[in-house]
Amino acid sequence: MYQNQKIPVGATLCGRPSMWSPKHVIAPRMWSPKHVVAPHMWSPQMIAKIPKNMTHALTAQLFDLQHSLAAPLLERVDYPWHALPLIGAYIQELVAQLPKDYVQIAPQVWVGEGTYIEKTALIQGPAIIGRNCQIRHAAFIREQVIIGDEVVVGNSTELKNAILFDGVQVPHFNYVGDSIMGYRAHLGAGAILSNFKSTGDEINVYLEGKKMGTGLNKFGALVADHVEIGCNAVLFPGTIVGRGAVIYPLCPVRGFVEAGSTLKNDGLIYPRVERD
Repeated sequence: MYQNQKIPVGATLCGRPSMWSPKHVIAPRMWSPKHVVAPHMWSPQMIAKIPKNMTHALTAQLFDLQHSLAAPLLERVDYPWHALPLIGAYIQELVAQLPKDYVQIAPQVWVGEGTYIEKTALIQGPAIIGRNCQIRHAAFIREQVIIGDEVVVGNSTELKNAILFDGVQVPHFNYVGDSIMGYRAHLGAGAILSNFKSTGDEINVYLEGKKMGTGLNKFGALVADHVEIGCNAVLFPGTIVGRGAVIYPLCPVRGFVEAGSTLKNDGLIYPRVERD
């Protein structure tokens, strides 16, 4: 186990920072005036100068920001998906402010105290991994990932350009690409957050029944706090799942799943029924 200045034994670590290329921001018209410079070109100093907004209503609806080091970033963007192209630059800003119980264990990789990294895991920076996490056998953490405290990244799970809040569990054969997962969200074995349309088109979201462009052609899902997603479910690009929702196993999921609801295998969304 990682403790103090000790490096986790046997983990494969690569410091290969990479920034988003212009093709990842395909619709600049969707960005507000503060995004005049393409986000993939932003430096940490530029991010720090963005004034904090009041947290966007959608962000507040989905996520308890006290459970993520990415809270300041999410407070500085209009919609949560606007944070995705900025993760890499934000990490460079954040590392100067990390608590003393975080240690850089490889180029562009920082790890909090108490985290265990299995020797067969592969980590490519820039990445920040919180305290008391488990990075298990054959986990693959690619560039631009912020992981909270007490997170489980399990066997053959791949993360790429993502924010995982505290307590997230992605324990078995999962893919989380260009996505945000809220506090104590959980993916069942084989569940996938798909981040790219086969046509390569811009990814849209659906809010209040209306289609909205995101300006991105790589965007997985926004999975809110306390969401449970069943085994082998697939979330299509641009899916939003509200707080406390449940997705049954094997479900294809698209659009917006309301907070506190259940999506069943018949494709219908039902209100949750609390049992004594």
